[in-house]
Amino acid sequence: MRTKPFGAGGASVAAIGQGTWKLDGDERAEAVAALRRGLDLGMSHIDTAEMYGEAEPLVAEAIAGRRDAVYLVTKVLPHNASLQGTKAACERSLRRLKTDRLDCYLLHWRGSVPLAETIGAFEDLIAAGKILSWGVSNFDVDDLDEALSIAGPGRIACNQVLYHLEERAIEHAVIPWCAANGVAVTAYTPFGSPGFPNAASRGGRVLAEIAGRHGATPRQVALAFLTREPAVFAIPKASRRAHAEDNAGAGDLVLPPDDIARLDAAFPRGPRGRGLPML
Repeated sequence: MRTKPFGAGGASVAAIGQGTWKLDGDERAEAVAALRRGLDLGMSHIDTAEMYGEAEPLVAEAIAGRRDAVYLVTKVLPHNASLQGTKAACERSLRRLKTDRLDCYLLHWRGSVPLAETIGAFEDLIAAGKILSWGVSNFDVDDLDEALSIAGPGRIACNQVLYHLEERAIEHAVIPWCAANGVAVTAYTPFGSPGFPNAASRGGRVLAEIAGRHGATPRQVALAFLTREPAVFAIPKASRRAHAEDNAGAGDLVLPPDDIARLDAAFPRGPRGRGLPML
């Protein structure tokens, strides 16, 4: 499994991690088994959120006895992100996750609470040893500029954003900004929404052809493409062990320039949009 620094001076983290959005809607025992299998295969980065229902307790069950091998990330909702609200939300997440610290704590998206207040809470939580780093989610460049002006260089660990083959808007400005400022980019929903490219489509055929040459699957090729830049990570969800195994297979797949060019042509990034895409 490829690993990369997660933010400026951050820990070395697996390029392919594990998402948990809507995982609590799947069969619990199998979902826990899938997370554990992912950990076995090196997908040590597990991402969750207080918004995800029962996902945090599910993650707690999956990582029991192996917490030190996990890079654990969760998120605070914007309406909880005041100075004291962030700290209280963090304590609740720690209890649900059955751990004494988070490796990274994110603001889920911008809300009405002043950003300086949330960042102040994050820094207090670092000082208290409750979190080891902090980041943001669904932040466009203007939001990132504001966060940087408040926190200073080297404090923002990551920006978690929507990114998949058919939604590449962040390549215009967000990824370059993060790369220039030592901020990791975590791709959520990396297989697309509402779904993965159809096998009969032009893009689907290109994926299949490239996958065949590498002895890989189309989904592994997609993950390798999305994480081709040093700053970018991906957190696909897997509710079955077989899906986790397939995702982990992308961890060592590095696509040559001609494959990157073919995928770039098959899934053009298009013009820069007026706003940041998000789910």
